[in-house]
Amino acid sequence: MQLPAEAVAATALIEVVRISAVPTGPDDPYPGPVVAHWTGSEAATALTLIGSLPGSEQHRCGFWPGWGVRAYEDSLDQVLFEAAFCFSCHEVRMHGTAVPAGLAKQFFHPDAQPARDLLALFRAAGAAGP
Repeated sequence: MQLPAEAVAATALIEVVRISAVPTGPDDPYPGPVVAHWTGSEAATALTLIGSLPGSEQHRCGFWPGWGVRAYEDSLDQVLFEAAFCFSCHEVRMHGTAVPAGLAKQFFHPDAQPARDLLALFRAAGAAGP
């Protein structure tokens, strides 16, 4: 999966979101509780896993993502990018100030090791709570 390189380099904080619904507008954040904040090596690990997700074909499920991340720079003023992951239809949707149109919708292989590792990180964050 391809991430916006400049945004990845500028990311200081990642919020992990347990998505509860789809947003009302195309640029609105995905609703749901923030279950973790990752900085330093935790953020770097997550970004490495996301960036190493192998591509896949599209599978239809209606896109009901369960997990998302929001990446912030040091100032925490605005979201660099938000990515919502649907492990059923293999789709990631991204938006934010640093996301070019060509990266807004991508597909990944959910059974690949990086995807399983990422899902394990999400589940552990959800179990631990904020």
